[in-house]
Amino acid sequence: MTGVPIQRMADRVAELMEQRLRIRGAGLAEKLRRGGRLLPRKVRAAAQVLAEAAEMAQNPKLLMQVDQEATAEAYDICLRHLGGVDRKARRNGAVLNVAASVAFSVLVVAVLVIGILIWRGLI
Repeated sequence: MTGVPIQRMADRVAELMEQRLRIRGAGLAEKLRRGGRLLPRKVRAAAQVLAEAAEMAQNPKLLMQVDQEATAEAYDICLRHLGGVDRKARRNGAVLNVAASVAFSVLVVAVLVIGILIWRGLI
């Protein structure tokens, strides 16, 4: 495998990160730095392996040190995860999390108010 396919793999993962997770940046390494927290630990580690391999592929001597199997496996892990990410479902999940947080806060305040009213003897 030459450096070109490794760079294509890194570019494809970076493109998917931009499309699915809306992470901006110049390359895969920068996108990982900016939005790596949105990825699970295993996928983030695989993307880091891929980014390092793409960087090493720029130099012909370092290209010989790249583990081709590990790079291909990291690419598969990244594609499998990013292919299953749905922006609409993520947005709906975020909205539901905020709504649940607000509902819980209102419930806690209502219980506290009723508790204080009972403690004061007003109810």
